[in-house]
Amino acid sequence: MIEKNIKGTKKNFVKKKKKPQVVDRAKKPAVGERKALRKRIVLSNTNALEVEGLKDISAQSMIDESLRGQVLGIPGLVVDQLRAVEAFKVTQGWPLFRRPAMLMRNDTLEMATEIENISLGIRDKTIRRVFVGERGSGKTVMLLQAMTMAFLKGWVVINIPEAQNLILGHTEYGPLPSTSPTLYTQRTYTASLLNAISRTNPILQSLQLSQPPTQNQIPIPVPPNISLSRLALLGAQDPEIAWPIFELLYRELTLPDRPPLLLCMDGLAHAMRNTHYISNTYQSIHAHQFTLIKWFLDHLSGASPLPNAGLVLASTSQSNSPVVPSLNLALGQLEGNSAVQKDQFAKYDERVLGVFEKGGVEVKRMGGLSKEEARGLMEYWALSGIVRQRVDEGFVGEKWSLSGGGCVGELERAVFRMRV
Repeated sequence: MIEKNIKGTKKNFVKKKKKPQVVDRAKKPAVGERKALRKRIVLSNTNALEVEGLKDISAQSMIDESLRGQVLGIPGLVVDQLRAVEAFKVTQGWPLFRRPAMLMRNDTLEMATEIENISLGIRDKTIRRVFVGERGSGKTVMLLQAMTMAFLKGWVVINIPEAQNLILGHTEYGPLPSTSPTLYTQRTYTASLLNAISRTNPILQSLQLSQPPTQNQIPIPVPPNISLSRLALLGAQDPEIAWPIFELLYRELTLPDRPPLLLCMDGLAHAMRNTHYISNTYQSIHAHQFTLIKWFLDHLSGASPLPNAGLVLASTSQSNSPVVPSLNLALGQLEGNSAVQKDQFAKYDERVLGVFEKGGVEVKRMGGLSKEEARGLMEYWALSGIVRQRVDEGFVGEKWSLSGGGCVGELERAVFRMRV
């Protein structure tokens, strides 16, 4: 049927209005601004009460047994050093207090005694230890306390804050020439690590380079009497030579009459698996093929001893940890857990098992606080204005039981983070 235009009739054409486009006029964050906000560490809260009579930990008082169960403040200079080596974590409760402080628990005093004995030369062997335990038991804080006491004693501290940052594919990498099997370097990360070493270890300013390197070792001229602090800055400023500078710096630190070393790594499980990097044959690169991880694991396994003694500490994580059956098997056997046996259906990595097969690695399980230590911690919280209840035997016993026998993270949740 053909529609005819009849004279005298009108047609109504409704013109559809276009929907207005939504224009986002908000200012977009700058590059790296959201990451900086996410990883911002707040160590002071002016709204928190200042604890009167709070003593600072010192190189002399850290082995005092009478301080067991007490909270001691961290000196301001050491706080700056700990911040530079990224010892503080975002998930910890530092923003709730006026200034950073630490609890002198039994494990802390034991480590303080070990550091004191190594500093005095009473013990000349390297202590190699892995901290394990439940989530919130204080494994990462133990690394922080060890670094605090090492800084007070004038040690050289080298800290890898998160092993995960070395395997996620977030930093550039490249093969190291003349290595078989092929090893890979991470120049930018090594440069930032050298910068942290130079900034946080003032003792390096008084140590000088013993022998100038050859042209094959370092491609740039190095002054003969340069300090080790300045040497580390050379590598921090030029990532192309960061790894050769790191090797040279470590050789200098292992010469006789040098200070002891403290090597730390958090998130050990990430360093025991394949990374997100690929080789030139499009195969996943194992974490042990990266020079920094291999360097640390050689010291943890005992393949590379520390001539001047020291501590090699690693920590596992229960909140952010991949499943690595080989690591769980090795740590369980070292801990003496008879329930940990090989699963015939699981695949085990011989490279991971080889790190612990030589022995000498201690597995330290972090347990809960005693009631005396828990009471000292809760009294400090009350003096800071966080806990408003009366801290007595009944209150301490109730919260200690709710926290599963004094687990620090659960104790914090039960006392002032839980809302009823």
